[in-house]
Amino acid sequence: MPSPVPSPASPLRVALLAQLGGLLLAGLTIRFLLPALAQHLLAAALLQGVAAAAISHVLKAPRWWLTIHLGFLPLAVLAQTLAIPPWLWLAGFVLLLLIFWRTDQSRVPLYLSNAATAAALTALLPARPCRVIDLGCGDGALLRRLARARPDCHFIGVEHAPLTWLWARLAAAGLKNLTIRHGDFWPQPLSNFDLVYAFLSPAPMPRLWAKATAEMTAGALLVSNSFEVPGMAAEQVVEVADRRQTRLHCYRPAGPK
Repeated sequence: MPSPVPSPASPLRVALLAQLGGLLLAGLTIRFLLPALAQHLLAAALLQGVAAAAISHVLKAPRWWLTIHLGFLPLAVLAQTLAIPPWLWLAGFVLLLLIFWRTDQSRVPLYLSNAATAAALTALLPARPCRVIDLGCGDGALLRRLARARPDCHFIGVEHAPLTWLWARLAAAGLKNLTIRHGDFWPQPLSNFDLVYAFLSPAPMPRLWAKATAEMTAGALLVSNSFEVPGMAAEQVVEVADRRQTRLHCYRPAGPK
C-alpha cells in the first residue's frame, strides 16, 4: 500500500500571511521612509501589493498568486470609487463560490477540456465497450463529446462545485451512457474503470498517483491533462493539436493487463 502523501499548506493561509506581511512592510516603509505616501491611498496600496507579492514568492506560492497579491488591494481601493450597490458585490461572491467551490482546499482551478482534447481522448479508448471516469468534470462538455462518439461505453463525471455540477447534469440529459455525480472525487473507487481522466493541477498529482496505484486494475489507463506525475515516466504522451499545446500524459498504474 502506498505511503500517505503529506498535505501541503493551505493556499489561503499562505495568501493571508503574504497580505498581512505586505501591510506590515508597507506601513513601516511609509512610516519611516516615505511618509508623503500616506496622502496617496492608491500609491500606498500599490506598495502593499508589491510587498505582498514578494512575500508570496519567498513562500513559494504558485506564480499566479503573485498577480492576485499585486492587484488585490489597489483594485479594492479603486472599487471604492465606483457606485456599485452592496448586494452586487455579494451576488458576485456567491456566484464565484458556486463555480470554484473551495479551490483553496482542492488546489484545483476550473479547467475546461476542449474539443481537440476530446477527440484525442476518444482515440485512446479501447475498441471494446468500456467504463470511463472524469475526476472533476467541470461543465461536463468533454464527457458529452465522448458519450456521443462512443455510445457503447459508459461515462461518469464527478464534480464538487454546485453550479458547474448542475450545469453538467442538465446538459447531460438525454445521454443514457453519461452519469454526472456531485461530490468529492477522492472517495470514488477507481477499480471499475478502464480509463481515468484528470485535469487537475500539479498539487494533487502525487495523491492521485497513490490512489491510482492502490485502486486501478492491470491494463487500466490513467490520463492526466497537462500535469505529469512527479518522478514517473509516462507510457505515452499525446500531443493535442490545439492552441494551448495540450499534452495528455498516459500511465498504467497497475501495469499492463
